[in-house]
Amino acid sequence: MTLARWYRALAGAARMAMALLLVIAAPAALAQSNRIKSVDVSMVGEQTVFTIELERPLAQKPADFTTQNPARLAIDFFDTGFANRRAQYDYGGKLVKSANVVQIGDRTRVILDLTRNATYRTDQRGNYFVVALDNVAPALKNAAPTFAPAATPAAAAARPSVRNVDFRRGADGAGRVVVDLSSRDSGINIAQQGKNIVVDFLGTTLPDNLRRRFDVSDFGTPVQGMHASDTNGNARLTIEPRGNWEYSSYQTDTQFVVEVRPVKEDPTKLISGPGYRGERLSLNFQNIDIRSLLQVFADFTNLNIITSESVQGNLTLRLKDVPWDQALQIVMDAKGLASRRNGNVLWVAPKAELQTKEKLELESQQQINDLEPIRSQVFQLNYQRAEDVRKMLLGMGAGGGAVAAVSTAGSAGASARMLSRRGSLTADARTNQLFVSDIASKLEEVQNFIGKIDIPVRQVIIEARIVEATDSFSRNLGVKLGFAGQYNNARVGNTYNNVLPGATSDNGPFLSLPAGAINGTNPANIAVSLFNSAATKFLALELSALEADGKGKIISSPRVVTANNIKALIEQGTELPYQAATSSGATSVQFRKANLKLEVTPQITPEGNVLLDVDVNKDSVGIQTTSGFAIDTKHVQTQVLVENGGTVVIGGIYTQTESNETDKVPLLGDIPVLGYLFKNNAKVRNRTELLVFLTPRILNESVSLR
Repeated sequence: MTLARWYRALAGAARMAMALLLVIAAPAALAQSNRIKSVDVSMVGEQTVFTIELERPLAQKPADFTTQNPARLAIDFFDTGFANRRAQYDYGGKLVKSANVVQIGDRTRVILDLTRNATYRTDQRGNYFVVALDNVAPALKNAAPTFAPAATPAAAAARPSVRNVDFRRGADGAGRVVVDLSSRDSGINIAQQGKNIVVDFLGTTLPDNLRRRFDVSDFGTPVQGMHASDTNGNARLTIEPRGNWEYSSYQTDTQFVVEVRPVKEDPTKLISGPGYRGERLSLNFQNIDIRSLLQVFADFTNLNIITSESVQGNLTLRLKDVPWDQALQIVMDAKGLASRRNGNVLWVAPKAELQTKEKLELESQQQINDLEPIRSQVFQLNYQRAEDVRKMLLGMGAGGGAVAAVSTAGSAGASARMLSRRGSLTADARTNQLFVSDIASKLEEVQNFIGKIDIPVRQVIIEARIVEATDSFSRNLGVKLGFAGQYNNARVGNTYNNVLPGATSDNGPFLSLPAGAINGTNPANIAVSLFNSAATKFLALELSALEADGKGKIISSPRVVTANNIKALIEQGTELPYQAATSSGATSVQFRKANLKLEVTPQITPEGNVLLDVDVNKDSVGIQTTSGFAIDTKHVQTQVLVENGGTVVIGGIYTQTESNETDKVPLLGDIPVLGYLFKNNAKVRNRTELLVFLTPRILNESVSLR
């Protein structure tokens, strides 16, 4: 009976343990509905193919994203496990250095460490997930590095666009620039240019409402501002950080993120300087052998360090919390050493020895070039003239130099020529082709060079508006006064009208100060006669007045279309003849221009603005002189930077003329009120204003000449 009870108790405990084991194992079994079996790398043509083998086809598409610095590609497999939980595979390939496979909960992440950023495509083939990376560097394809797969022809027809640009403050005061794209197929090139970070979204349009500057200085991050613009049909975002900073970038689906983090200087750092980002270490050695010290660096960094036999001597040093790459540089500088790195192998030798070795390698390469077979290649030019490109390749410049079909080693500018000593080229003006013969490496350089310069030139339409406004006012007031009398048919006084019968007059006024004419128009008159009841005495008064008020506006609007950095000229007007004396004493007829002229040279800046060298003339025919007609000139010449589509006033002249002239009888003309009967008045007020406006527009798909 006792044995039976023990048996039943033992069976119950076993059942409970099995149930508990099933409860514990259930999530793991659920989490690992699929499993990665193996990963492998192979070379197929110009591609590196990374293959991931799974137990069964994927039920959910993996998520992938890339980082710029360091160059990595990460792929997340959901509901997928990995037998080893964590593994690292070292390949040391031309493009893929290594792969890390890590299981995190119910998903597994595969991280590819790359030597550089490259375009890639993903594909699922049954139980295999394939990642194809392009081995050819983007520069050799005349394209910039991309974060996302290359677009298909159908997607390329509908160009991707930037939907939004946002800025956020991250942890530790980092600035996060978030760009929302319409498609993950946008090619992206990011680089540091000077103190700024420039991100080019290749083949991506930028809406007009986003083409502006973003002021983000209030966020308290290293980023002070951003500027979004359109450059050669590509969207460009210029990030302006300040201070000591570092950045990283990555893309997840259609969202591209650039994170700019502040770098704080450590007061315990021995030597401060940019460019050192290695893991920090501390060293304290007394009279240590230099070879043993290099072995310490090898153990700390997992680098394979090869030391030349000529590296000898001891060293005493004390370094605290210093980046390992900076510490290594300090050690090598102290012993007169230099290093060359190839992958994870570091070769250390005296500087003179390395320089001698590199010199021998260059001489050997030169000898190989002298023995390498010559190849020929034909380049069809679309936008450049073949003769201009030929001169550039020979180092003679596109605008001058002797014209020679075949170059020689002793030709002018041979030091700047792109071809080798045995290279030659011929330009065919009829077909606009270049025939180049040289070694393969030089042909590749020529192809890259032509790919960068043989591109369509952007065009600019420049419109000038010359506005001339006039406002004139004139007023003339005058008076005539006469007095006459008759006693027994004897005339006394003076009249200028025979207003009474029997009264004699010589038609001469007693006082004559009439108003003058304005613009050929005579003033209006009003006459009043006062006489006594016997009509023997009378007083005649005539008032004259004329007022003129005029306003006018002349608008001239010349405009011209020209290519970038090409001078354009448009003019309209009259040529005036005049007599000019020659050296023999005879006269000849020559001409002077009275024209409306616009002469401009535009230069499109990388930010999408336009720099203009402009010369505007507005000449007109003036008064006639004994030597001919005078020319009234209005001229402005300047250089100005204008945003695309913006308008700027490049010049203005404002003149105002006021005059008030009075002719009067002394003393009588100064009498208040009655003095107006003894004087005339002429008042003139003229105002003129000249303004010159300039508006440049870069021509693209959305701008046309109307």
